[in-house]
Amino acid sequence: MLKSVDRYFVSFLSRICIPLVRFSFFVVYFYFGLLKVLGVSPAEAIVRELWSHTLPFIPFHAFVMFFGFFEMLIGIIFLIPGKERLALYLLIPHMITTFGPLVLLPQFTWKGFMIPTLAGHYIIKNVILIALGIGVASNIGEFRAKVALRKAS
Repeated sequence: MLKSVDRYFVSFLSRICIPLVRFSFFVVYFYFGLLKVLGVSPAEAIVRELWSHTLPFIPFHAFVMFFGFFEMLIGIIFLIPGKERLALYLLIPHMITTFGPLVLLPQFTWKGFMIPTLAGHYIIKNVILIALGIGVASNIGEFRAKVALRKAS
């Protein structure tokens, strides 16, 4: 009985995993992007500092609006079946930008050697988003079917 409950539970989790991850990406990216667009993001100070160290020739308002809309777009694309690869490709430059402060703004992201500030924690947790993005992209129907065929042969 316990084995059948476990099998059912694992089967249920398997069915909801990818849709749940996709929806979670949408919520996080769309919401965080919307906060930037509305000008109420708690990350604005670090975004402004990153902007001043990298792209000061672009007006800050344009930069933060682009960044916010870009995040919202990533979230929306994760909801569209068959567009997972595009979402992952958009995630790559976003993650590079997001990890930038760890190197470019150590005064904002590190208290000491390997001791992150709250902002540093916020950035480092993005490793999870990278792993989840790879998980979603690797479970695309066509790709998954090809891998299964290779294993069977």
